[in-house]
Amino acid sequence: VQLQASGGGLVQAGDSLRLSCAASGGTFSSVAMGWFRQAPGKEREFVAAISYSGMRTYYADSAKGRFTVTRDNAKNTVYLQMNNLNAEDTAVYYCGATSTSTLTSLRARSSPRQYYYWGQGTLVTVSS
Repeated sequence: VQLQASGGGLVQAGDSLRLSCAASGGTFSSVAMGWFRQAPGKEREFVAAISYSGMRTYYADSAKGRFTVTRDNAKNTVYLQMNNLNAEDTAVYYCGATSTSTLTSLRARSSPRQYYYWGQGTLVTVSS
């Protein structure tokens, strides 16, 4: 599976952005997907994840109430709607693919090592 993330940009605090991650070369509808982010000098951290069907979603505490992860299997795309952005959200955002079983464990779904395909990342910069 090849993943390509897009939709990043420079926004003001309080603004919204929608990131997209388009998949190709595999059976997208059979894999779970996750969003991670990595700020300069920091480790890659979990943001959100969604099951293969879209029925189950998971969020980091920092994302709850502000971010929404969805997917459209007909378009082989997963989205991350980000609202009320703040400066702490500034990072490169990555999408990754993993197995559905990974999502059942908080530790597993939060670990980048459990994701076996990654997109190239898209930069989100939030100015305060």
